Formats: sequence, structure tokens, C-alpha cells
Amino acid sequence: MKDAAAAAYQALCQTLLTNEGVSASQMFGKPCLKIHGKAFVAQHLQAVVFKLNGPAHAKALALPGAQLWDPSGKARPMKEWVAVPAVGSNTGFNALAQAALAYVQASA
Repeated sequence: MKDAAAAAYQALCQTLLTNEGVSASQMFGKPCLKIHGKAFVAQHLQAVVFKLNGPAHAKALALPGAQLWDPSGKARPMKEWVAVPAVGSNTGFNALAQAALAYVQASA
């Protein structure tokens, strides 16, 4: 359901682009959001992808169907990035996106 992922990502864009320093961009040819030039949320295939650490990372990985993001498809997942399938209700996506934003902003 690529449409569900695109819709979920667009909803996050509407919310997050109101934050100072957040911009829409591309990463590996995928739509993403960046804070001061550093990506923190992306959309790939049927998933929304979040850059996370600590408890938020563990919580995201525990979601049904979630996995470390492998944008190349060559069994080289990016350890901080979690791809969460966009199916049904994506009410937790806002919290994950806020955690990703805070994480990337703090490490900038």
C-alpha cells in the first residue's frame, strides 16, 4: 500500500514543516524531511522511515512489520533507521517523528 505510506508521510509533512529549520528534501531518491540539512523522516515503498535511538528506536522496532531500513535492498540496513509499515491507523507516527526530530536536532 504505497498510497497509505505516501498519505502518512504527507500528514507528517503538514505537521512538521511548521517547525523552524525543517524542510522537505530527498535522500537516496526518496522523499524526506530534514532539520538543518539532516534527514530524520523519509517515505520508502509502503513504509515511513524514522531515524531514532534509545527507547524510541526499540519501541519502533517492536511495531508489527517494522524493521531496520535497507534503502539499497542489498542486506545493508541502516542501524538507526526504522521502517514502519503504513497500514491501518498510523497514530503513533507523530510520536515517532517527534522523537526522530528531537534526536537529529540534538546531534546536529
